[in-house]
Amino acid sequence: MLPFVGIPNTIKQGMSAYRDLFPRQAGFEHVSRYLSGLLLSENKTLQGIHSQFVSTTEQPLSGRRAMHAGVFESPWEQEALMVRHRLQVSQHYDPRARVVISLDWTLGHHERSKQIFGVKRQYDYVDNCMSCYQTILTAVAANRVRQDGIGVAVQAAQWEAAELEYLKMTRQGEYETIAAAMERLSELVAYQHNRDAYQTRTELLSAMIEQIEGEGQFPTADYAFDAGVCAADLTTVIEGFGKHWVSELACNRSVLWFNQWTRIDAVAQQLRSTSGQSFRHYRIHQRNGEVKEIWAFSKVVRLKKIGRKRIVIVHETEDLNDTPRFLVTDALHWDVSRIAITWSYRWPCEVFHEFTKGICGLESAQLRNEDAVKRHIALSCLAQSLLQDAPVAGGTSEKFSFASKTPSIGQKLYGLTREVLHPLVQFCQSLFEQGQSVEQVVEVIMPA
Repeated sequence: MLPFVGIPNTIKQGMSAYRDLFPRQAGFEHVSRYLSGLLLSENKTLQGIHSQFVSTTEQPLSGRRAMHAGVFESPWEQEALMVRHRLQVSQHYDPRARVVISLDWTLGHHERSKQIFGVKRQYDYVDNCMSCYQTILTAVAANRVRQDGIGVAVQAAQWEAAELEYLKMTRQGEYETIAAAMERLSELVAYQHNRDAYQTRTELLSAMIEQIEGEGQFPTADYAFDAGVCAADLTTVIEGFGKHWVSELACNRSVLWFNQWTRIDAVAQQLRSTSGQSFRHYRIHQRNGEVKEIWAFSKVVRLKKIGRKRIVIVHETEDLNDTPRFLVTDALHWDVSRIAITWSYRWPCEVFHEFTKGICGLESAQLRNEDAVKRHIALSCLAQSLLQDAPVAGGTSEKFSFASKTPSIGQKLYGLTREVLHPLVQFCQSLFEQGQSVEQVVEVIMPA
């Protein structure tokens, strides 16, 4: 576990644009240290991050409690931080080039901490078992060379069924005192308030889109998402801002085919059997630069709930024997190539999920209340974007030979680690020059 002497230059430079959002300099420095720890510390808890920083004469450190207060209790707003973050990252996106915002949600597992905000015990469709997890919704902007998390939200747990069962079990025919009646009324009001405050995934994503589009930082960006996100209310919001979207379509969705509602997988089977020549060959240049060959059929049809849209049935083998993928878009004038290329920009959301879980410790953090959880996720967005500005190192190393063209996350972390190592070596050198022994230096940087 590498000790930290100071904040890496990449974090310092990147965080300078956010200084005015924090009321106190000490709190701002704690947030910068916490960001550094999210990227480089093995232990992603606040205590683990705090313990890695070395207190020096030039930069004396306060206690862990002060760091907790500066990061999670100081009166700075994560909403304002995300607004500034979107403004900063939008400067990396040329509006004349292709920019796509991908929408998705993921499960953040917290098996040992059921008291964390948003954690509920429900069936996990990924692991096919009962599990404790948060539902985290994300929006990620991407072009060919960069991707940034620009929107995050945590869905609150829904306890409506349990609360209703409690109200039924404690129901009385009459209440003898005013105090008992008022207590019962307060329980009913709380139940209704919680019921009204709960938001579905579609409602949360719709609010996120309205926020992003209202700021206007990505004026030419279209949207991409999978079948689990596609909903009539969500597509209506996107179309209301004059944007287009591409989504995967579930195989059991029905389309109006020759004046009859037919499942789209049945339509694909019928086309393969009777009109195989209707699948045309395309060479698609995907987001990662790879060229992919597909055979696709496209047609404007009517779908239930979302109306008249263009569907694309995609095969990846010339004999059409593989399982097809179904895409749908509101852009009736788009050709198959543009639809398929836009769909390839849906995957940066998955990369962002892996980054927040694997690098930023989304599932390791033990923060409990709502504000702390939201701040941690917002800071994870900053960490992911700031890391992309880190110097690339390790390019000549054999272990990074596979990433000769596009710098990998590992190379960026390697470069950031070198930034941390440089002041540490300088600090150790100054201690040796003062006549301290090896044991004394080790005690300073890693107390027993």
